[in-house]
Amino acid sequence: MGKVFGSVRARAALGATVVVAVALVAAGIAVLVVLRGNLVDRAEVDAGAAARAVASKVAGGVAYRELDLGEDTPVQIVDEDHRVLAVSDDLEAVTGTGSSSVRPVAAPSDADADDADDADGGDTGEVSSEPEYSSGTARIDGETEEYHWAAVEVTDARGEDVTVYAGAPLATEQGAVGTVRQAMLIGLPLLLLVVAGVTWLVTRRALRPVEGIRREMAAITASTDLSRRVPEPGSHDEVAALARTTNETLAALEASVERQRAFVADASHELRSPVASLRTQLEVGAAHPELLDVEGAVEDVVRLQRLAADLLLLARLDAGERPARTERVALDGMVREELSQRTGDRVPVVTELSPAEVTGSRGQLSRVLGNLVDNAQRHARGEVRVSVRTEGGRAVLAVADDGGGVPEGERERIFERFVRLDEGRSRDDGGAGLGLAIARDVAERHGGTLTVREGPGGGALFELRLATGEERGPGR
Repeated sequence: MGKVFGSVRARAALGATVVVAVALVAAGIAVLVVLRGNLVDRAEVDAGAAARAVASKVAGGVAYRELDLGEDTPVQIVDEDHRVLAVSDDLEAVTGTGSSSVRPVAAPSDADADDADDADGGDTGEVSSEPEYSSGTARIDGETEEYHWAAVEVTDARGEDVTVYAGAPLATEQGAVGTVRQAMLIGLPLLLLVVAGVTWLVTRRALRPVEGIRREMAAITASTDLSRRVPEPGSHDEVAALARTTNETLAALEASVERQRAFVADASHELRSPVASLRTQLEVGAAHPELLDVEGAVEDVVRLQRLAADLLLLARLDAGERPARTERVALDGMVREELSQRTGDRVPVVTELSPAEVTGSRGQLSRVLGNLVDNAQRHARGEVRVSVRTEGGRAVLAVADDGGGVPEGERERIFERFVRLDEGRSRDDGGAGLGLAIARDVAERHGGTLTVREGPGGGALFELRLATGEERGPGR
């Protein structure tokens, strides 16, 4: 049960139902209020019209006992002392008017009225302009109902001020409001059920591709087969974008795993040769000490040490590890210092250095320089040139040789790990094929680039470009 109500479909259906319920309740209350107000206004108009009609007769000099008050509308006339002067027929009880009595007191006779008319010269009374309204009840023929009363003040022909009360029943308003309320109480739950069901079905259909993606991802996880892909729906919505992004992630993950497998296989292959050579030399030395090639054994150990250091650095770079210390590095000074410590280079190194500073790891930048110079030494015929300059706001470290150069179609491939274009070259001379890969990784983590093109002497020209501003450090 918790799983069902915790699903996206259930939450969407519940949310839509709650929103619709709140909207419908608010709309229903507004409708009832407006309907009741309109009906009450209508009752006020009817009551006011009836009260004015009676008041006009009183003002016109019609005697109270001769007033035709009818039976449809309850009417009560009271004087300033709240004495009842006249009531409509069959009115048995009343509340909300000027008096709760329904028995008229003795009204003036017609002769008195005629005398009043003669004395006043035949003047008529006056009806007030606006009625006042109140709510109450009236019992007619034994039935009590709620009424809206209109009170109109009038001066009769004798000059006395009286108030005419006329009522309009609220039964129609109550019946209409009750009918609408009953319809809402019945229709609202049914409508909410329809909304919840439609939302559930629509959400289920919309999320069906997501369930397919989830199942396929679960199958991929269980099988560890990264070549599989999740189904992509034909729509152009967010679910389709999710499927495409998921497949792109799987493709990148598959490529990463393949690179890791190839890296491990290549590393094992590269390590096997010096280890086997060193073991052979040591076994021969153990059996025949006079045949032990100490220098060869030392070279194999050094090669193993360098290869292990390269593999460790690549692992750290792949893990995104940043240098423990970054500083302002003067490239020209670093080049002088590093080249002064090199001995036994096969060809001379010529320098052309201008002042240039960058922010980064001196140790890693020295490794880049050493790898580029080592690569140039292996391919140069008679000279290697190292230069430092600034160009377009960037520092440029260039290493050129006068060898055979790099074919244009291979200029990106040489930065891949364990790649050696000259397969005929021995491993001892050619290296493991990690130097240029390490150099490019370090350059990128310093926010720079490492490229190769044809040099002035026809050989290869490697250029390391780094920002001179302090804001561009390693890994940024």
